[in-house]
Amino acid sequence: MALYPAGAILLAPLSGYTDLPYRRAVRKCGCLYAFTEMIDASALVYARGRTEKMLTRGEDEPWLGVQLVSNNPDHLRTAVRLLNNYNFDVVDFNLGCPVPKVTKKGAGSALGRQVERAVELFKIIADNSTHPVSVKIRILSEDNSDETLQLVQKLADAGAQAITIHGRIAEKFYAGPVAFEIINQAVKAVKIPIIANGGIMGAKSFAEAKANCLCSRYMVARGSQGNPWIFQELTQGESFVPPTLAELLTMIRFQVLEMLEFYGEDKGIRMARKIVLDYLRGRGFHGEWRGKAGTLADKADFLQYLQEAPLEHSEEYWKMAAADPNIERRLLQNC
Repeated sequence: MALYPAGAILLAPLSGYTDLPYRRAVRKCGCLYAFTEMIDASALVYARGRTEKMLTRGEDEPWLGVQLVSNNPDHLRTAVRLLNNYNFDVVDFNLGCPVPKVTKKGAGSALGRQVERAVELFKIIADNSTHPVSVKIRILSEDNSDETLQLVQKLADAGAQAITIHGRIAEKFYAGPVAFEIINQAVKAVKIPIIANGGIMGAKSFAEAKANCLCSRYMVARGSQGNPWIFQELTQGESFVPPTLAELLTMIRFQVLEMLEFYGEDKGIRMARKIVLDYLRGRGFHGEWRGKAGTLADKADFLQYLQEAPLEHSEEYWKMAAADPNIERRLLQNC
């Protein structure tokens, strides 16, 4: 049985973002398949207290995967055995993260380029996990698919039940076209599900992906930041109704208050500042006022900020939105 059914749209594991409050927000908008934040296996082994919040699964979560990153076989083995005591639906191995603090340790996309070692370490996960196992990679070259296909085939042979492919090389991070042709070759090369990842920010980019890709499963990453409604947008098609300004502010309130309860007010508000900024970005709020989100100090400060929001929204936004039918992260004007 396939790990994900055809048509599945997954929330990517996003370091610093996809905690329980974030996932509860996207769940409200129809997200079923979600992941924890990326977790360093060494941190899980030696500083388990710091990772415990990242491993928290809500009683209301129907499906949840956890993702590990590491280049240390002993730490991976121990971490996977620890995860056997947790309720997860899949353990995913990150071979695609391009962030320097990960790659300088020889992990993430740096490890993904070392095909034999990457497969060797993944095999440790597969051999020790009582959960299903999967992998997230990037293409290894824009010009030649051979090495990427070799990695995909070897991971499938080693027990991967699904492989997510970000269709950009690590050096491009999140910019530029997605190499759907290489992803298509991977779909043809193996019998397990291939999930396409990269560049899905809304209905238009999703339609372009489906027009060029053989995948029937897709992963949303940055497109969900400040926009949990993307899951409704991608699944409902033309019947999708964007949120109103009031609904936007209600969702911000929901997620931030969840964060304050989950982490405590002091830590929670500091973590929530970037979340608020994500929601406001590109939605017609005045820049100077929007920037004040970066200085929110406590719950009362946050609630006052939300109360001010309607007065700080530009009427010009509605004209811009009416003129561009493909605008991303659209708000619906109240009648």
